[in-house]
Amino acid sequence: MEIKQKKVWLSLIVLYAITTSVLGDFGEPLLKGFYKESCPLAEEIVKHNIEVAVLKDPRMAASLLRLQFHDCFVLGCDASVLLDTHGDMLSEKQATPNLNSLRGFEVIDYIKYLLEEACPLTVSCSDILALAARDSVFLRGGPWWEVLLGRRDSLKASFAGANQFIPAPNSSLDSLIINFKQQGLNIQDLIALSGAHTIGKARCVSFKQRIVQPNMEQTFYVDEFRRHSTFRRVLGSQCKDSSRDNELSPLDIKTPAYFDNHYFINLLEGRGLLISDNVLVSEDHEGEIFQKVWEYAVDQDLFFIDFVESMLKMGNINVLTGIEGEIRENCRFVNI
Repeated sequence: MEIKQKKVWLSLIVLYAITTSVLGDFGEPLLKGFYKESCPLAEEIVKHNIEVAVLKDPRMAASLLRLQFHDCFVLGCDASVLLDTHGDMLSEKQATPNLNSLRGFEVIDYIKYLLEEACPLTVSCSDILALAARDSVFLRGGPWWEVLLGRRDSLKASFAGANQFIPAPNSSLDSLIINFKQQGLNIQDLIALSGAHTIGKARCVSFKQRIVQPNMEQTFYVDEFRRHSTFRRVLGSQCKDSSRDNELSPLDIKTPAYFDNHYFINLLEGRGLLISDNVLVSEDHEGEIFQKVWEYAVDQDLFFIDFVESMLKMGNINVLTGIEGEIRENCRFVNI
């Protein structure tokens, strides 16, 4: 595992050189080592506490990675997802894609508490989310990458935006492509970032339609062993009725605890858990997406390299820098 990760690091040298800094909305750059002088132990504090959290609860790695996705896809990577309801502002946590689904807030709270003790009003909640996502992936066997830092935190949340812009688990391929395009992300980003579903679990309520859907058209292979119908029967036995809506099933049935390329192998075998997973191959009539899924299925290092590139792009969506926003003292509330 260590040798493979080193190989990926070497492959990313050029990518790091290109992305040494990225300009925010006000022209201030996100930088490598942003807290080197102002809070030199910041990244180590985040890393250590993510390690502790994932050791206690291995599923937490996927939850923290998902937190950054659900943050960046609404107003941008500004930690708006962490804000609680206050006054007239309704929290994004109450939106349909997040309610009783997002988790890991207490882990972020504790890390923020420690950082405030070490370096008051210095490290943003949005940077904590970005570092936590990176460290979570690495702890589960995935790639490591340099997170560019210097984000600031939003002064508001968007309940409506969370309902509108976060992709649904039953999305069609066309709606996924449009959704990612709205964030400045392309089809390759969609495929690579979908690979995050190699870790984590989903509730029955998120994939019930997958169980009862008719057999999907097999464009690229013959389902000789009836994998689709067999897989759906297994899922159906777990999610028999609405009383089991909160039962969990792994997104990657083969290696649920490891960040690897088996998600893409599952797609080729008709074993993607969510409808939004399977449409990558079932609704790709041109074959372009299928080709990339196949490439990732046979070359894990290629998937890792593209995943890192897409995470860097996503982590730069509508970031606040310079004088915009603030550095929250408590990630759940804007400063008084």
